[in-house]
Amino acid sequence: MTTAYTRVSRSILMATAAFAAPMALAQTAPQDSPQAGGEPTAVSDGTEIIVTAQKRSENLQNVPISIQAFGTKKLDELNVSSFDDYAKALPSVSFQSFGPGQTQLSFRGITSGGDGLRGGSQPTAALYLDEVPVTTIGNAVDLHVYDIARVEALSGPQGTLFGSSSLAGTLRIIPNKPDSSGFSGRVDVSGTKVGKGTGGGSFEGYVNIPLSDRAALRLMAFYQHDGGYIDSVPGTRTFTLGDDNPATNVTVNNAKFVKDNVNTTDTAGGRAALKVDLDDSWTIQPSVVYQNQKTKGSFLFDPRFGDLKVTDFGPSRNLDAWALATLTINGKLGNWDLTYAGGYFDRRISNQGDYSEYSVAYDQFQGGFYTYFQAADGSFLDPTQQVSNHDAFTKQSHELRIASPSGDRLKLVAGVFYQRQTDRIVADYYINGLAGIPNSPAVPKSGDDLFATRAYRVDRDYAAFIDGSFDITPQLTLAAGIRVFKVNNTFVGFSGFKSNTTAANCVPVQADDRVCNNFDRQAKQDGETHRVNLTWKIDPDRLVYATYSTGYRPGGNNRRPNVNPYIADTLDNYELGFKTSWFDRKLRLNGALFYEKWKNLQYGLSPVGSNGVTNIYNAGDARVYGAEMDFNLRLGGLNLSGSGALIDGKLTTDFCSFDTNGNPDCTLGVVAAPKGTPLPIQPRFKGNMTARYEFAMGKAKAFVQGTINHQSGTRSYLTSREADLLGRTKGFETFDFSLGAKVSGFDISAFIENAFDKRGILSINTVCTPSICGAGRRFYPIKPQVFGIKLGHDL
Repeated sequence: MTTAYTRVSRSILMATAAFAAPMALAQTAPQDSPQAGGEPTAVSDGTEIIVTAQKRSENLQNVPISIQAFGTKKLDELNVSSFDDYAKALPSVSFQSFGPGQTQLSFRGITSGGDGLRGGSQPTAALYLDEVPVTTIGNAVDLHVYDIARVEALSGPQGTLFGSSSLAGTLRIIPNKPDSSGFSGRVDVSGTKVGKGTGGGSFEGYVNIPLSDRAALRLMAFYQHDGGYIDSVPGTRTFTLGDDNPATNVTVNNAKFVKDNVNTTDTAGGRAALKVDLDDSWTIQPSVVYQNQKTKGSFLFDPRFGDLKVTDFGPSRNLDAWALATLTINGKLGNWDLTYAGGYFDRRISNQGDYSEYSVAYDQFQGGFYTYFQAADGSFLDPTQQVSNHDAFTKQSHELRIASPSGDRLKLVAGVFYQRQTDRIVADYYINGLAGIPNSPAVPKSGDDLFATRAYRVDRDYAAFIDGSFDITPQLTLAAGIRVFKVNNTFVGFSGFKSNTTAANCVPVQADDRVCNNFDRQAKQDGETHRVNLTWKIDPDRLVYATYSTGYRPGGNNRRPNVNPYIADTLDNYELGFKTSWFDRKLRLNGALFYEKWKNLQYGLSPVGSNGVTNIYNAGDARVYGAEMDFNLRLGGLNLSGSGALIDGKLTTDFCSFDTNGNPDCTLGVVAAPKGTPLPIQPRFKGNMTARYEFAMGKAKAFVQGTINHQSGTRSYLTSREADLLGRTKGFETFDFSLGAKVSGFDISAFIENAFDKRGILSINTVCTPSICGAGRRFYPIKPQVFGIKLGHDL
């Protein structure tokens, strides 16, 4: 990460030099009175939650958006530390995953199940850390959750204010800010044990240090080890190499990879944030976040070999290290608030996995294709294939916006946005010893690679937006917004076999890591996305709203020369919702009904005859009907809360089969997925309910808590052939329990998650294309039963 640190440091210095001198860009209002453009540091005791979903600080109950927000207290109560933890508490959120840091996020079922390809589509949902997007093409960042003010989950298109990757929704994680009013700090230590697996634990802490009455520094650091629970068991394979002669058979075993509880995770990192009030109107807030996450082993199991068991024939590990530098400057222009928010994000991923199911499939079904490799001495290579992927992501983003006073009858937020994200992709699909055999099929300049990718991708976004609301009467408000955008994306490099390096197919280049370029593509697009909202505030505690909003995701190009480019997909959202409080605000009840039309949905698939190369297609149109609801009820010391989503998504047009070039062709009379096919990954119903009772026990404030989570089964793939090969997941329920007490600044609690050790399956995946190795399907389970003890102390 030396390069990452250098780039991050350079980014902070450049941003500070460019924007601190004029002291301009936006005012953070006093934290006891948040104003437009401001950012409160905390969420209250549950009766009032302040969010910034509309680029203004507002009471959650006054925001006409379907949004769930968890504050510091709620995140702690739910024992949230990672993506999987908060995702299970968000009913409209679904995801597909291969493990920590290897997850694709979606909202309201707007997912095709074919996302996550680094050279493919942008995500359908955006991920923000405070004011800055950290969405990357491929897999979402798995941010460790500690010292977080709140998590905001915004369902439905958010493209007007949050841009192209907010097609279906936006997830915002907002850290606590430095506070110059006084010193504070905390230390938390935990120990955990997976029921039949190994132990783990964490150490977390933060300090908030006032430097003066106008400046403060906040530091946070953590380390967490998660124990394993999946066993790699013994196995053997015999490759016939496409020959009936037993003398040519190659038999291999996985003895050196046999180990119990192989899937461990180690995550460490920290955050440093500085806040300086330059005067009563100007504030500057630079910050740096760093996280390093290492996983070992497979987080998916193969049901052919038993519960939570796999037979890996190669190493599996993932290193995900990233750093983010941000700069926010707040100031006043008259009585208008001006905000600049900029960031530089550097993420390096190194992933190694067992790809041998490809070797098995080629050997069994394609007559030894890509498995028959004879050495000079007459022996045959072990054709077990491995994969090593490396990504070097960078992202810089800049937003400048202005907001009118929040008390005006006409309220406006307007701004400009620029983003440039890159990915340098190195992928090696290799067989040990391949380069050393006679007439080797190894890709030149790529070692033992049977297939190699060396590519560089740049995605550029330019946008301007305006969003406003007008109080027609004190109770009736009309709001509207529009965002105009332009994208310019390039993708250049080599991806293929040795046969793809011929002069007819590949242009020689002066590059150390590749012999030539066999694709050089550019995709340009411009357009707009918009929203209209009408809100009726019945009384101070109740409102209803109607919204029409749109979202978009840019198109792009495929690597294979004969495959057509894919165009942008768009989403139209029609929504009716309500925000209500009852019985002196003891009960909060919110909900929404929605209908969404998804046009030209993008889908990644490797059709038959593509040798496993994934292309991105426009699979036609789809629609989603749904309802969302959440509640919170306070009855003295008893608090009941819950949320749920009922979502039904289906194709409204046929997804056609493919021609010989790999393009969809509806004239062939065969469809890859017919009209009416359910969209994958998102459960039809997902919900949760929590009961918490707090009571005095001597000088201690004690609690007991129980949570039930439920979700229905899901389809694993959009296309019929692959869906039939993989099968559906089944619905499941889990129960979590905890108890604890707080006394004299100390907290101690004990918890058990998935108390009855249910084997809920979140998704069914394969390590390669399902049409080739569907027999090797693997299940991504929820965490098994976990026991834990946590001790915390306020400094």
